[in-house]
Amino acid sequence: MASSVIDHEKGTETINNRLASPDDAHHQQGKFESAHDAAASGHAATDAHGNALVSFSKDAEKRLVRKIDWAILPPVTTIYLFCFIDRANIGNARHVAPLAGLEKELGLKGYDYNTVLSVFYISYIIFELPSNMACKWIGPGWFIPFLTLCFGIASIGTAFVDTMGQICAVRFILGIFEAGMLPGVAYYMSRFYRRSELAFRLSIYIAMGSFGGAIGGLLASAILTLDNVGSLTEWRMIFAVEGIITVGLAVVAFFTMTDRPETARWLSQDEKDLAIARVKSERVGVTVLLDKISWAKTFRGVFSPVTLSTAFLFLLTNITVQGLAFFAPTIVRTIYPKQSVVQQQLRTVPPYLVGTFFTVLINWLSTRFDRRNLFINLSAPPVMIGYIIFLATRSGAARYTATFFITSGAFANGALSNAQVSANLLSDTARSSGIGMNVMCGNIGGLISTWSYLPFDAPDYKIGNGLNLGASSMIFLCSGLLFLFFKWDNVRRAKVDVDEALTGKSAQEVEEMDWKHPGFRWRP
Repeated sequence: MASSVIDHEKGTETINNRLASPDDAHHQQGKFESAHDAAASGHAATDAHGNALVSFSKDAEKRLVRKIDWAILPPVTTIYLFCFIDRANIGNARHVAPLAGLEKELGLKGYDYNTVLSVFYISYIIFELPSNMACKWIGPGWFIPFLTLCFGIASIGTAFVDTMGQICAVRFILGIFEAGMLPGVAYYMSRFYRRSELAFRLSIYIAMGSFGGAIGGLLASAILTLDNVGSLTEWRMIFAVEGIITVGLAVVAFFTMTDRPETARWLSQDEKDLAIARVKSERVGVTVLLDKISWAKTFRGVFSPVTLSTAFLFLLTNITVQGLAFFAPTIVRTIYPKQSVVQQQLRTVPPYLVGTFFTVLINWLSTRFDRRNLFINLSAPPVMIGYIIFLATRSGAARYTATFFITSGAFANGALSNAQVSANLLSDTARSSGIGMNVMCGNIGGLISTWSYLPFDAPDYKIGNGLNLGASSMIFLCSGLLFLFFKWDNVRRAKVDVDEALTGKSAQEVEEMDWKHPGFRWRP
């Protein structure tokens, strides 16, 4: 055991280093004299069995993580808040003016509204994975603000549509640019945080989805009180005002976001080294934090059994989450048909606030215990209870209470599933493709949700509520089965002779193994 003690007054910390065994020489280039050595390209920060070769002062890490939090979380959470609002505000616009709303003015009838929602998800799904690979290639610091600018402009464009064809075109464009936001930010944050830290930070960011449902209702109600501007009346004002805010946020983001620890102007060189070294220290076989894109690693990320199974869970989750986002005003209107439009909008706010609270709480617990799959499993029963109530009674009070059960569990899985995929992929390329795959499949669930609440099924919506009950029940069952897989395969992997399995392999071949590395263990 070697150690180097560095002057705390100069901003760096005590770092204890464990030396690699001779058998690990081709995976580890000797001892580390500093965090800079551990962070350097070509140096693995674990041995061949996945054991960290460097440990850090807890105080140093706490200070660094706090600094990263304040630099990264405010811009990405605010951006995603309006990303969600710009996507879901069509649900508010549908009901803001019963006599001259979106549907009547555009001549939408029957299933036309469902078709408009579906068009968004077609482009959203198609561009999900390519967008996240582009995010890696271009860099999140430029790509995420660019996406924000573009979907803000698309939202403004929605205020000027006059036909169903035009709104379908604008929604398709909106889907292209929003496709990269959820996986892009999740991937971006994985460059800075350890696996145990990621779920909670993602929850703060993804909680903006549930919080966005609340803010969207409040904002729509507030915009209704504004004077009309030219042809922008009632529902058109919602898209215009919210789109302008989004464009403003994009401009700010171009100046405040960074790509990775090395380019973060708000970190000192010692802090940059520490940020890189500590992330590498839990990724077996990884010698560089940001690798070059390769097809081998891309396929490892997409076709990992944990990526595919978690993506299926996220698909089921999004049937509920996106269905609730688009149809919450409709559901509330069936519960309280005699209230004014503004009162109905405001009724959608409290359930979303409860959802925001539980999203953060559940993911904080996930970070506290370094477990993700367990909390995916435990988030399903409240959703199941909510939809059972919807199906079992017509009581308005009972049904409104059910929406609180649903939001308390439904939104947590966005952070948990992306954190689970990230925790079980090693290379930067595999994580970018794996997270993209997860969110792409999740949004297939969003596409399904657009056809879950159909006009002929009102006011009870037994088909939509039954579908959501089935989806949440499957999450509970399948996440339990996935836990058994984690346990079984880790036992199997423990029996493998790591040194023998790696004999004769080059450093590049070892890195391209990713989750197939014999020293890797699944992290539930």
